[in-house]
Amino acid sequence: MLAMILEAPGRPLRAVEVPVPEPGPDQVLIKVSACGLCRTDLHIVDGELKEPVLPLIPGHQIVGTVAAAGERAGQFAAGDRVGVPWLGYTCSHCRYCASGRENLCGEARFTGYQINGGYAEYTVADHRFCFPIPENYPDLQAAPLLCAGLIGYRSLMMTGEAMHLGIYGFGAAAHIVAQVARYQGRQVYAFTRPGDLEAQRFARGMGAVWAGDSRETPPEELDAAIIFAPDGALLPAALRATAKGGVVVCGGIHMSDIPAFPYEILWGERSVRSVANLTRRDGEEFLALAPRIPVHTEVRPFPLSAANEALDALRGGKISGAAVLVVDE
Repeated sequence: MLAMILEAPGRPLRAVEVPVPEPGPDQVLIKVSACGLCRTDLHIVDGELKEPVLPLIPGHQIVGTVAAAGERAGQFAAGDRVGVPWLGYTCSHCRYCASGRENLCGEARFTGYQINGGYAEYTVADHRFCFPIPENYPDLQAAPLLCAGLIGYRSLMMTGEAMHLGIYGFGAAAHIVAQVARYQGRQVYAFTRPGDLEAQRFARGMGAVWAGDSRETPPEELDAAIIFAPDGALLPAALRATAKGGVVVCGGIHMSDIPAFPYEILWGERSVRSVANLTRRDGEEFLALAPRIPVHTEVRPFPLSAANEALDALRGGKISGAAVLVVDE
């Protein structure tokens, strides 16, 4: 099969013919149809996340059909359409797993990072960490739901009942979260890179009541903010825009260093928290909710062999919505 492989951080992915993997007892073999690109993929490829298992097939927003199942993977049968997210394995017995916080498991392993992912024609995944895909989503439109959607949903839940919601960095996750927030009756304020008028137009098209650059002050104080852009300097900016009692949620797995800031912008019972990974419960809840809204994903397709070009476009901020690799036409 064809796979795009990362051999060392900082190098382009290499197209390689490798054997089709064999599923283990708890795994399903998946013929990949589509795989979304995520900013986390960039952090892995660029060496900002330090523990990839190399050589590595990246990709953790996988949609495909089950081709074969291991002896203990009876949840799925050949022909079932499934999605594979970032969280690929947990120990199931530590204090985090036992308390419904499996996203914090110390033995967790992640798809496209410690487990080969979906930048390939086939992949294997633990059946316990796969989700059925809602029927009314084509493969390409379903792929971004599996990370941009799930992490965005978890981030949104961290904001409680905030009505005036700021979103910093309007990419794949933000354009999904904005739709969920509007469905819930919230007002969305979108913050983009300075001068990125296209992203601001895109945000307004996704229901934002205001869109401007990250240096601006929104017309209303925010009850909460979510930061998806991996720029630590945005955290003080978001705190300044957030009302007393509000929360700023950092939704990314990696962020540049946060600069020093005065205590007065945190004071007033404002809080800052991060989102780490996802749980299977997040997946079940969000994939049930998305068709009811319904969430519409804006995608820009690339062929599998053009994975490096797609990553470059994502790195340069040239994607409105989500980039998705088309693996099986």
